[in-house]
Amino acid sequence: MSQEFIVETSARHVHLTEQDLETLFGKGHSLTKKKDLSQPGQFACEERVEVVGPKKSLAGVSVLGPVRSKTQIELSATDARSIGIAAPIRESGDVKGSGACKLVGPCGELELSEGVIVAKRHIHLTPADAEELGVKDKDVVWVKLETKERSAVLGDVVCRVSEKYAKAMHIDTDEANAIGSAPGQMGVIVKL
Repeated sequence: MSQEFIVETSARHVHLTEQDLETLFGKGHSLTKKKDLSQPGQFACEERVEVVGPKKSLAGVSVLGPVRSKTQIELSATDARSIGIAAPIRESGDVKGSGACKLVGPCGELELSEGVIVAKRHIHLTPADAEELGVKDKDVVWVKLETKERSAVLGDVVCRVSEKYAKAMHIDTDEANAIGSAPGQMGVIVKL
């Protein structure tokens, strides 16, 4: 097995509950798969929503499937600030006390008191991948990313281990732009 792993840029997106999906897109609506994502069972959808903050809004934000148990909006720190939302850096699913927003769809809108986060950078790993890399679930590591002009070492990267995952690191658009990341970007865990 390789010590390297793909580093993917995770752009702004929304995860919806079944109930919130129906509020925004109509009773009985189900998600329309556009393309599969790298994580097994995850997919980008044709559906898009508007994320409204106190200052302005972001139109055409992608919805990802399948539906979840909690509605969650993942933005970059730049996105969140630009629309006036105080979004904490959190692991996916940790939305308690996070940023508030309004979501607008073609059939309705939702006022959410929480749910907006900046996703903490992380690596998805299977148990076999984790063993090969010498890490376990919830370990926090440093990752070296070599680019043409802005190579970097990123800290505070959470290892997330499950049989349901495929080996890939996720960073947001702010992080990808800061290092000049391009498709096919690879990373490796380093000891400092």
